[in-house]
Amino acid sequence: MNPNDERFNDWAHRRKEQLERLNATLLYPRIIAGDRAALAEAITLIESKQPKHRSEANALISLCLPHSGKAWRIGITGVPGVGKSTFIEAIGSMLLAQGHRLAVMAIDPSSSISGGSILGDKTRMESLSMKETVFIRPSASGSTLGGVAQHTRESIILCEAAGYDVIIIETVGVGQSETVVHSMVDFFLLLMLSGAGDELQGIKRGIMEMADGILITKADQGNEAAAKKALRTYENALHLLQPKESGWTPRVAAISSIENTSLHLPITWWELFFQTMSENGFLAFKRKQQELQCFEDSLKDQIALFMEQNEQIRAQQTVLRNKITQGMLSPYEASNQLVTLLLKHGTL
Repeated sequence: MNPNDERFNDWAHRRKEQLERLNATLLYPRIIAGDRAALAEAITLIESKQPKHRSEANALISLCLPHSGKAWRIGITGVPGVGKSTFIEAIGSMLLAQGHRLAVMAIDPSSSISGGSILGDKTRMESLSMKETVFIRPSASGSTLGGVAQHTRESIILCEAAGYDVIIIETVGVGQSETVVHSMVDFFLLLMLSGAGDELQGIKRGIMEMADGILITKADQGNEAAAKKALRTYENALHLLQPKESGWTPRVAAISSIENTSLHLPITWWELFFQTMSENGFLAFKRKQQELQCFEDSLKDQIALFMEQNEQIRAQQTVLRNKITQGMLSPYEASNQLVTLLLKHGTL
C-alpha cells in the first residue's frame, strides 16, 4: 500500500484513532474473559512505537503476566512452500477436537513500503480462523532479525492470559529466524520437504541441534519413497549429535497434511514432551531462559527506540554516518562517540 495513497491515509487515521482508545485498564478484563477483539486490540497496542502507547502496553503486560505461562509454546519453521500453514490448519483442527484453544502468531515478511504483512495467514488458514477457540495474528516482521516480529514474546503473554493453551509461532523460514524463535518457545518443530534436495539441510548442525522434532511434509500418495528416504537421512543426522540437555530425544516422522497421514504424531510428541519436561524441571528452567532472553532483547529495543525518537541523537547519527562514508571516521570511533552522547543523556 502506497503511503501517498488515500486508502493508506484513511487506514493510518483509523489506526491512530483506535490506538487513542486503547488502555490497559479497559483491555485487561476483556482479555482475561477471552475476548478475541480485545486481544487483537492489545497486540496492536504493543506494536505501537508511540511512548504513551508503550507505557500502556507495559502496564497491560504486567497485569497479564500472572495469568500466563501455562500454554504449550511451539515454534514451527521451514522453507517457503514446505506447507507450514497447511500443516497448522490440519493439526489445529485436531487440537480443537481435543479441547485445546489455539493461538497462532504467523510472522510474515514485511512490505518494504507500508511495513504491513504480505502473506496474510488468515487468508491461508481461512477455515481455522473462523473457529471461536482460535486466534490467528499475521504480524509484519519489520526490521527485526530473521523475520521475527519485535513483540512476539509480549503477544504470547497476552494470548496465554486470554486462555489459549497452545501457542504456535510460525516463522517465515528465511534461514535466520530459527535461533530467535527457538529462544521464545518450548518445542521447536522443523518442517522439511522430501525429494526436493532439502535432505542436505538436514545435516546442517545448527538447525538440527535446535530441532525437537522433524516432520517430512507432503508425504502424499506417490511420494512415499522420497519421504522414507528423507526420514532415514534425518534420523541418521540426529544420531550424530550430542544428546540434548533436556534429555529429550528428537523425533522424526513423515506426514501428509492433505491426506491426514500420521498427523496425530506431533500431538503425541507434544504431550510426552511437556509431561516429561515438567516432571524433570527442564520446562521451568527453559522458561527462565526465555525471560532472560526477553530482558536482553527488550533492553536493546528500548535503547534503539530512544535513539530513534531523540532528535539530537538522530542528528548526531546522521553526522557520524556521513563521516564514516567520507573516510573521516572509523565505525568503531563513531559508535564510541554515540555511546558517549547517550551517557550524557543519562540513558545508559
